Amino acid sequence: MSTMTAEEIRLGLFENSDAPYGPARTARAEALGAAAEASGDSVLFRQSLMGLIDAYEHSAERTRILVPFARLLQEYDRDPAAFTSWEVHSLFWRFKWVTGGILDSPDIPLAAVERWLTDMERRYRLAGHSERAVRQAEQLLAEAIGDQERTDRAFAAWLAAGRDSMSDCHACELNDQGRYRAVRGDDAGAIRLWGPVLAGDEDCLEEPHRVLAHSLLPLLRLGRADEARANHLRGYRMARGNESLLRSIGAHIEFCALTGNESRGLEILAEHAGHLGALVDVDAQLDFDGGILVLLRRLKDTGHGDRPTVPHEGAVRTAAELYDLLYADAAAIAARFDARNGNSLKSDRFAERIARQPLADVLPLGVRSPALPAPAAPDRVTAAPAGGDGAAPSFADLVERARTARRRGHPSARALWTDVARRAGADTAADPELAADLLEFGAWSAYEDGAADAAERFARAAAAQREAGSPSRAAYADLAAAGSAARAGAPASEITERLAAAVRSAADLDASDPMRERRTALAGLAALRLESLLRHREQHTSEDGSGEGAEQVDTVLREQLDAFVADRSKDRAVAAPGGTTDVLAQAELFLAQVLLPAGEQDRAVELLASSAEHFLAAGRPWEAARPLELRARVVAAGGDPEAAEADVRAALAHSAEVVEPDVLGSVRLTLSEVLMEREGAAAEAAEHALGAAHWFDRAGLSTGPGARARLLLARAYADTDRPAEAAEVLHSALPDLVETYGGAGGEEVVRARRLLGSLLSQLDDPRGAAEQYLLAAEGTTAWEDPRPQASLAHSAAECLGEAELTDEAKAAYMRALELWRRAGDCVVSEVRVLRSLAWLGLRYDSPPEEYERARRFMGEALALVQDSEAAELRYEWAETCSQLARLLDAETPDDGEERSVAPAAAGEVPTVPDRDITLLDRAAGLFSEFGAAARHDRFNVLARAAWTEYNRNRVDTAKARMTALVTELEEAEREGEETAELLEQAREMLDEME
Repeated sequence: MSTMTAEEIRLGLFENSDAPYGPARTARAEALGAAAEASGDSVLFRQSLMGLIDAYEHSAERTRILVPFARLLQEYDRDPAAFTSWEVHSLFWRFKWVTGGILDSPDIPLAAVERWLTDMERRYRLAGHSERAVRQAEQLLAEAIGDQERTDRAFAAWLAAGRDSMSDCHACELNDQGRYRAVRGDDAGAIRLWGPVLAGDEDCLEEPHRVLAHSLLPLLRLGRADEARANHLRGYRMARGNESLLRSIGAHIEFCALTGNESRGLEILAEHAGHLGALVDVDAQLDFDGGILVLLRRLKDTGHGDRPTVPHEGAVRTAAELYDLLYADAAAIAARFDARNGNSLKSDRFAERIARQPLADVLPLGVRSPALPAPAAPDRVTAAPAGGDGAAPSFADLVERARTARRRGHPSARALWTDVARRAGADTAADPELAADLLEFGAWSAYEDGAADAAERFARAAAAQREAGSPSRAAYADLAAAGSAARAGAPASEITERLAAAVRSAADLDASDPMRERRTALAGLAALRLESLLRHREQHTSEDGSGEGAEQVDTVLREQLDAFVADRSKDRAVAAPGGTTDVLAQAELFLAQVLLPAGEQDRAVELLASSAEHFLAAGRPWEAARPLELRARVVAAGGDPEAAEADVRAALAHSAEVVEPDVLGSVRLTLSEVLMEREGAAAEAAEHALGAAHWFDRAGLSTGPGARARLLLARAYADTDRPAEAAEVLHSALPDLVETYGGAGGEEVVRARRLLGSLLSQLDDPRGAAEQYLLAAEGTTAWEDPRPQASLAHSAAECLGEAELTDEAKAAYMRALELWRRAGDCVVSEVRVLRSLAWLGLRYDSPPEEYERARRFMGEALALVQDSEAAELRYEWAETCSQLARLLDAETPDDGEERSVAPAAAGEVPTVPDRDITLLDRAAGLFSEFGAAARHDRFNVLARAAWTEYNRNRVDTAKARMTALVTELEEAEREGEETAELLEQAREMLDEME
């Protein structure tokens, strides 16, 4: 038996009505309902039933709505006169929810559903309501059971019926109307109907959340991938963590699975893993699990079935295990609906959904979505490259293509040798040359994977090449062995020995060998690199701790490279196999990289341009991308954005054949950075930052360059008025940014959190914004300058106040005030904090002591700016007078008598008769000093003064004030459109007074 009093129940119902929807609100609603029923208070019981219905409707327990609604309906039928008009409206409004809820309950027979629909129609007709909501409910019922003719008939009747107070909001109606089109394959029609919701012209509690999710696949099928990406970023941010939107969460997971973003889908799944398993609303469970199953099937199909996913039923499940568990449950739910409906429609639609194939190979999303590691045993094998006629090339042709690509240094060589290795099998004894080539390819693969034995692999490959009669390939493998040893941190003696062997191998090549000159040149350049590396290593391990040795080493390297470049520049003939033009280009690039840290930008820029030209002359345009991108960065830093843009655009064009994802990402990131400095280019900058983030993810560089790309993308989205997308990208990037920039106190991390706070504030999420501002402020506590922390605390306080977290806002304001005072010379900020503190939590019915506190803060603010000669402080003086006048006016009761308060404390402004009007006049005079820039402010205070006079029954004085204001505005009318609008308002006010 409940021990709660009626007042406690009433207060509990009021508090719960403002609580977020979810398990906690539902549990509280159930407890309050039981207490209200036990109290015997029929009014409280009705209110508790409505609260419980609302809690169920906006949760994953929607189908439990029937019982409390039936109880409420019984109460109404027993005594309709006891219901207020608002309660009657609420009862009929919730009838629509019940009809949908029982339709989603497979254990309720169709006959019972039809009876509810018939009863709804009867009651609406008797109450004088339109049949629009009834026909909408009928259309949903007919569609669910597969009655196409009835569906179309009900849909037409729904649209024909007039809208009234029982009609769903326009956003919700457009949701259902668009889905009707989408189910029939009319994607374009669906998107057209959803247009006002997607554009933000129509919204409600659950829209555009649901429509954004519904639109994803239709947009992809229509080829509108950019819009689909934007809707995913916007929609998932809105739906995240909301259990009443699990269907939408499932749609976002499915979208990721069908666009090559399986990692992103797994991340979303992990965030909602707590909702896996049996839900009360089994139809929502079927939709939610359906999207997850599409993802899990994709993982299985691409060889990732053994990849761990999320915990379920007591253990972390692999993709294959979780698929089997969820599929069995979902298929059983679909079968229950089929049994109720008398057909296989639900199971057929479920099977069709699970079998969907990708709609895009890869659609970059901007948010973090690293490539999945290559599976150990993929379920599907990529077919060999086709020949010109579409047929797979012969093995001999494939080998020749691979060797040609290798000679040219073409990026396709790796993929071709991968196919050669796959088709060659294990037995290559009959072809020693091919066996040696495959050993060399295997060594390169080991090197790229960072294997410790790469040097030994190259040594074995070199021996095999010599035995096969390919000494020039052996010399190349020897050189690679030396480089691999250095990369692996081998002892200096081993590196020196391997390097000497490589140099001898090149020198020992026969003079008639067409590759001799090239091998010699490559060995010479490699020797410069490795010898420099060894000198640096020796310097760092020597007992002499001075930096002089390192400087000498750099000088030696520079002199050697200068000589190498000068020597090779004498003979540039050279694009043919065996030529050295590209070696010269490599040397120039290397020398430029040595010169840049030494501050020799001009010479470096020349070398980078020459390097790019030589790569192009050598027939290796893909190699030209690197020096051009670096040159763009240098010239951009030197203040020549046009030249930088030209260089990086050329680099982008030359990178068309590049396959290394880090290079592709780097070029795009540089172009995006350059474009962000050009006015009006943020949209294109966003496009390239998006591509950069995608390629860095594929390169395993989500931290570092990937984080920088995402930060730039968020800024570009923010600059192009796409705050929801910017916020989602930045939210995804923050963990990587913290790691990239050395922790929460990194300057870029603080800037990123400040930007995210601003974005969330724009998106009406003051709590989220305040959290980011406070985290950013925490990151600045060790900074010497207190002003950044003060500004962030100030912003956090404003958001906390907007979120009605008064105590937290006060603490943040006080912290900001302390910091502004510590910084010194920040009077404007101090004054603004004091004014905000005055208004914080103040209401018309606040007790006198709250008004005393507010006047004290306003008095402090006024004391800081009064009689100041500085222009910015005189403006704040005017604003403070205006706000203080409003405060005094708010403190004055309707009868015009002042409140009875204690005498003013030190620094406090007393409430004396007409003090507010005097302050408004003072503010008007101060605002006039700023001319047209403050005309709107001056208008506001003068109009307020006039109305205050009017409300105090001094009508003639009020009219005289307004007449003077009209005259003033008439004289300034020609100065702009704003002045004309103010004049119109002033005339209307004067007319109203007369």
